[in-house]
Amino acid sequence: MLDVKLFLYLLMGFFWGGLTAPVSIRLAGIYGIIDVPDARKIHKGNMPRGAGIGLWLGYMLMAVLMSSREPYLRCIATGATVIFLCGYLDDMCSLSPFLRLGLHIAASSLVVIPMNLGLLNSVLAVVWIAGVTSAYNLIDGMNGLCISIFIASSITLFLLGHSYPSIYMGAMALGVLCWNFPSAQTFLGDGGSTLLGYLFASHFVTFSRRILIVSGFDDLILLMILFGGIPVVDTLTAFTRRMLTGKSPFYPDKKHLHHILISLTGSNVLTVTIILSLQVIMLVLGLKYYMRLI
Repeated sequence: MLDVKLFLYLLMGFFWGGLTAPVSIRLAGIYGIIDVPDARKIHKGNMPRGAGIGLWLGYMLMAVLMSSREPYLRCIATGATVIFLCGYLDDMCSLSPFLRLGLHIAASSLVVIPMNLGLLNSVLAVVWIAGVTSAYNLIDGMNGLCISIFIASSITLFLLGHSYPSIYMGAMALGVLCWNFPSAQTFLGDGGSTLLGYLFASHFVTFSRRILIVSGFDDLILLMILFGGIPVVDTLTAFTRRMLTGKSPFYPDKKHLHHILISLTGSNVLTVTIILSLQVIMLVLGLKYYMRLI
């Protein structure tokens, strides 16, 4: 039987994302939030970035509508505001990576501390949320890649039973995807990509509170790697590679998975399809492992 309320949230999210994207393009032009191509980027011409502002405002709307039945949304919305504003400022004038990391950890703590998970699990959850936040930013190097990964992750949350918030967030991202793939008219920007990572990770942690309390440390590590998926694996690989060569883990390069695949395939669409398929495989494995722990 059709859940009318669920369907309405899906429609509202999709149209919100689709209709606010052109507004963000206009704002990017006014305030000079433009992604200029350089040696480590794939796109050719100047591109407005900052589509995340519509996603952020849309999430604030959802938090207001659902806060009475989902009280944890207040904490996530507060942290999401910190994450988005940090990224949006970084889109306009580059911030220190250490300042961004500190703000990501602070925003993650806003979600985790009220949950009373115990010291070790709380630290793990904070590190994972902050890590996924940064990982989604690092994977956002190709049209449609970060957004499609977020949509797949939101669908996974929906399958776990986190119905209304996840379907709204996924639909909102789908609306923005129409402006970003296969040819882009706007980019998410750091504000948008970090926001998506933070939202997925925060919702997963709050929804999985009982699992986080009763499961062993090894189980949680594996679960978080699987649900973090390709962004987390790619980020860990990049950090390890950079440190082994004596560079800062935050040093930007052109050796991420999407860079390698685009050089091999020569196709943006094929590269996104391959990475998204790998992400779906990891999420399915995560779902199965999650069900074992319940």
